[in-house]
Amino acid sequence: AAAAAAPRFFSAAEVRARCAQGSCLVLCHRRLYDLSGFVRLHPGGEQLLRRRAGTDVSAALDGPPHRHSANARRWLEQYYVGEMEPGDEQSFTEPVDEKVEDATAQSPTQIDPRCKTVDVEKDLVNWQKPLLWQVGYLGEKYDEWVHQPVDRPIRLFHSDILESLSKTAWYVVFIVWAPVVLYLSWVSYTTLAQGNTRLFASFTTEYSIPVHKYYFPFLFLLGMFLWSLLEYLIHRFVFHMKPPASNYYLITLHFLLHGQHHKSPFDSSRLVFPPVPASLVIGFFYGILQLMLPEVLGLSVFVGGLCGYVIYDMMHYYLHYGSPKKGTYLYGLKAYHVKHHFEHQKSGFGISTRFWDHPFGTLIPEETFEKED
Repeated sequence: AAAAAAPRFFSAAEVRARCAQGSCLVLCHRRLYDLSGFVRLHPGGEQLLRRRAGTDVSAALDGPPHRHSANARRWLEQYYVGEMEPGDEQSFTEPVDEKVEDATAQSPTQIDPRCKTVDVEKDLVNWQKPLLWQVGYLGEKYDEWVHQPVDRPIRLFHSDILESLSKTAWYVVFIVWAPVVLYLSWVSYTTLAQGNTRLFASFTTEYSIPVHKYYFPFLFLLGMFLWSLLEYLIHRFVFHMKPPASNYYLITLHFLLHGQHHKSPFDSSRLVFPPVPASLVIGFFYGILQLMLPEVLGLSVFVGGLCGYVIYDMMHYYLHYGSPKKGTYLYGLKAYHVKHHFEHQKSGFGISTRFWDHPFGTLIPEETFEKED
């Protein structure tokens, strides 16, 4: 946005040369964007953007088949590098319909104000200071602001120690929790193998049901299934609660739990839950299962749920930074999740699976997804 006052002009030859060297420059309504740093993150796949390098993508953005959202267009503005030299933009124009031609006839600097990138000097918050203590003052403006994603790092705390604890590399989750899953699985299985576990034994000894070691895989899978439901419910009703505009503390809590992720969805250090707060939540649910089921049965279900949590965290990171192959389950899930960030924040709450979006009526319609050429 700042560069719009004095844009740099590129010749068609310069753009072709940079694309030949591996850059991904595209033209949209006479404005030039360098998407080299975004190609691997594109929900439609890297090759979809690579094939459009050095071309006019106005038609692809405006549709059909897929009209990109205001958030997607705002995100694009973060990669603006300049304008094409007068007359050279014709070298990149692809055949479009009359509606697209009318759109491209706009002045190069006339863009939807909702789609402008973050101006750190004029934004609602001061990006030079920690954001956690500022967002609560946004009030009614918070919900719209937090769902306008940007590609820039977020600092939450003044303290360097607290700030470091709020960030987690993806592999830390696996290193911390995978050994716990393996150990508790071994404990559960060996305890069941002793043959002393019976269901309903606290009510009656005559009609109690013995639980053999062969039941462990089913209890484990039950835990994973219950986790998938819990994952959906937490994401929808906790992470996506709309805090009251007048409540500073609930807005701050929402931003700490999930709002920061929607504001900066590709911050790699904030895609998984830090182990310390995670252990408190995990301990709470372990206590609930112990109250509901006999000790080893509750432990068996719990360890399955814990395994589901680890898979969820690993998958969440991969959906943002991975490059799944076209036609695979993860390829569709990546597009589904990124669309949740950019266009459908009130639906598409499933992360490791879309299963629960079906019965709860929050499934993102398939017809809204871009079809790769």
